[in-house]
Amino acid sequence: MERQKTIAREASFSGIGLHTGNLTTITFKPAPPNSGITFIRTDLPDKPAIKADVDNVVDVSYGTTIGINGVKVHTVEHVLAAIAGLGIDNLNIDVDASETPVGDGSSVPFMTTLEKAGVVEQDAERKYITIKHPVYYRNEDVALSVLPSDELRVTMTIAFDHVAIGTQYASYVITPETFAKEIAPARTFGFLRDAKMLQEQGLIRGVSLENAVAIGDDSILNEELRFPDEFVRHKILDLLGDMYLLGRPVRGHVIGVKSGHASHVKFSQEVKKRLLNGRSKHNA
Repeated sequence: MERQKTIAREASFSGIGLHTGNLTTITFKPAPPNSGITFIRTDLPDKPAIKADVDNVVDVSYGTTIGINGVKVHTVEHVLAAIAGLGIDNLNIDVDASETPVGDGSSVPFMTTLEKAGVVEQDAERKYITIKHPVYYRNEDVALSVLPSDELRVTMTIAFDHVAIGTQYASYVITPETFAKEIAPARTFGFLRDAKMLQEQGLIRGVSLENAVAIGDDSILNEELRFPDEFVRHKILDLLGDMYLLGRPVRGHVIGVKSGHASHVKFSQEVKKRLLNGRSKHNA
């Protein structure tokens, strides 16, 4: 029997928020079996809790925001990707501001914080979403699907009309080892041409070359990339984080083409709908 996992002790990480620019601390805490992932806004009265659930997504503008009753936590995808990549099922996550810290723009800071806390097994069987029948989502040239598989594989294709990116393709079976080595270090990225517009919208106030890959008109502004195909790897990271809002790990082959946070969430909602309407709540 494969067991559920949490962490052995509390562990924290501090930094600025990518969009808000606010200094924030995130504290991971052990949680009991079958409780899932819950974010807790410790800076607010009564410390409101927000379950990491696809039905609680309230915004997908350049990041994934979850919220309940007007209380929000912005940019949860990189944190959730680390949790998914390490195979952790149950956590309480204290956040003392409205956004998680961006760190270096990847999932590495959260992954290393969780590893230092110690990942431990619990006395409960791990529950999967096992894909029995394909699920598809399409919107113009954006497509997502999940096919039956005995393991979690993610295949992603991106295409940008920019000489620094172009078309990139990657496919990985997701294990803690593969995630740590191939996916977690991939950083978020953005185009310099969009920066002013986003800042006028109140976004990317905390962005810098220390926490994102910046793309100019014809080149990358950072000194170097961590991988030649870092962009498509980060898209896989985002997809892993967004799909973990399903509340349990997927066992299937997920295929994405030109996808982003909005389509990840809509696709996950479609998978969840199939689960609830199907013959079994555990199988799609």
